[in-house]
Amino acid sequence: MLPRRARTVGHVLVLVLCLSSAEDFDWTKNDHGSFYYGTFPTGFSWGAGSSAYQTEGAWDKDGKGLSIWDVFSHKKGKVQHNGTGDAACEGYYKIKDDVSLMKELKLTHYRFSISWPRILPTGIKSDHINEKGIQYYDDLINHLLENKITPVVTLYHWDLPQVLQEKYGGWQNLSMVNYFNDFANLCFERFGNRVKYWITFNNPWSVAVEGYETGEHAPGLKLRGTGAYRAAHHIIKAHAKVWHSYDMQWRGKQKGLVGISLGGDWGEPVDISNQKDIEAAERYVQFYLGWFATPIFHGDYPQVMKDFIGRKSVQQGLGTSRLPTFSPQEKSYIKGTCDFLGIGHYTTRYITQKNNPSSRGSSSYFTDRDLAELVDPRWPDPGSEWLYSVPWGFRRLLNFVKSQYGNPMIYVTENGVSEKMACTELCDEWRIHYHKDYINEMLKAIKDGVNVRGYTAWSLLDKFEWDEGYSERFGLYYVDFRNKNKPRYPKASVQFYKRVISSNGFPNQREVENWRRKAIETCSSSNQLLAADPLTSHMEMVTEIVVPTVCTLSILLSAVFLMFLLRRRD
Repeated sequence: MLPRRARTVGHVLVLVLCLSSAEDFDWTKNDHGSFYYGTFPTGFSWGAGSSAYQTEGAWDKDGKGLSIWDVFSHKKGKVQHNGTGDAACEGYYKIKDDVSLMKELKLTHYRFSISWPRILPTGIKSDHINEKGIQYYDDLINHLLENKITPVVTLYHWDLPQVLQEKYGGWQNLSMVNYFNDFANLCFERFGNRVKYWITFNNPWSVAVEGYETGEHAPGLKLRGTGAYRAAHHIIKAHAKVWHSYDMQWRGKQKGLVGISLGGDWGEPVDISNQKDIEAAERYVQFYLGWFATPIFHGDYPQVMKDFIGRKSVQQGLGTSRLPTFSPQEKSYIKGTCDFLGIGHYTTRYITQKNNPSSRGSSSYFTDRDLAELVDPRWPDPGSEWLYSVPWGFRRLLNFVKSQYGNPMIYVTENGVSEKMACTELCDEWRIHYHKDYINEMLKAIKDGVNVRGYTAWSLLDKFEWDEGYSERFGLYYVDFRNKNKPRYPKASVQFYKRVISSNGFPNQREVENWRRKAIETCSSSNQLLAADPLTSHMEMVTEIVVPTVCTLSILLSAVFLMFLLRRRD
């Protein structure tokens, strides 16, 4: 789930700051305290995640219909190196293999999504139900349960059936509410006797902004200033309708829970003594997480969104606000439609006030906020250009959710870090550091009283990364995409995360440091382990181990040759 946020802002300014420390949540104070050694509450759930389009492949097999991502990725220039999810990780054919990886990790839950067009090829239930698609998810759910892994199922992870986009304009059209409800009810009917955790939408911010405002994601529309707000409005209504459907028809017999997974980067004020910066930071979070969470918990959009978008709409000479409105009946219908809140969190920004002039032609979601995003150049950034490692922001966000929305039950549905490198690297020490520090900040938040019940590492496998294609890798397991069998190999982070799960946290400093050292030793010894494997296994691994070695040698030889030439020139 992973949006390219930094580019959508235009440019990211750089700032070096040290903020003062405090223990309680407050816009003017922040606790950058030391690592906390301790364990999570009994019954805390540990998982990893994926999504259908990013991992399944089999894009046109067994009766599956086209999704907007099938069409979008097939257009030249839309995805890095023109990558597509046509094959992805071949997850459609590897249920048993992948569940065995989860079992090895000791996961208690696995988060995946159901491809709407795989079970309803046109997106419309009355047209045709694809039983082969139903069977695939039946098999996956059953295999998870046989291995004592709880399925956590996302209904919409961005792959809208293409027919609904072509016929109705996708999420720009109110008709999506009923079509989505029909799809959800089919899933409840067929899978709900075994699935007890349902997520309606994954990161609707990305669906709305990157799908209908910037056009970076499918369906690639650039309806600036209006498209994102309209899409979000219909998504919120669709979520509420599905929650009510489950509540009335299925909850009594199935005893499950229905929530939503919202993306949320943290925004920290640049100047803690400047009220304008504090207001800008809150505006950043409200325009991001609050855009969806506030209607679901309180019945209407955040007041700051209504004020800013309304005022700018008036300045542009428009008769009404570009932000749609909910009727009194809709507000009461939407309010409270959340059994648990999923949080997908990756990074943090410093935020400062910046006035963006309003003119009829330049309105956009980004200029509506009147703020600028900044980063500290000391923050690690190993992969995606938007993803800096800022662990303390995670605790701040979780405490913000607690204070704003009445301390709801929270499941962290996405958290992880990418790598972006030419050569394969199984010894992903930066990922170990990222997960260790972010999980620890989550533990501190639980100590603060935040009601976090589970954590989902993103992601189980390297996979298709939307408009970035295969140029970025988020997986705990490396996938060799050049091999038609798409073999998976554990990175060092697998061993580390496994030990966190086994210990339900961080028992003491010596033990945690020992985990890190052993994890790195394990991946470093991969070459020797391979030497003892049968030839066929070694041939499968040749791109995994030998290519990085050749790659490294090539770089070294090139450097030596360049130095030789330079010396000759001298």
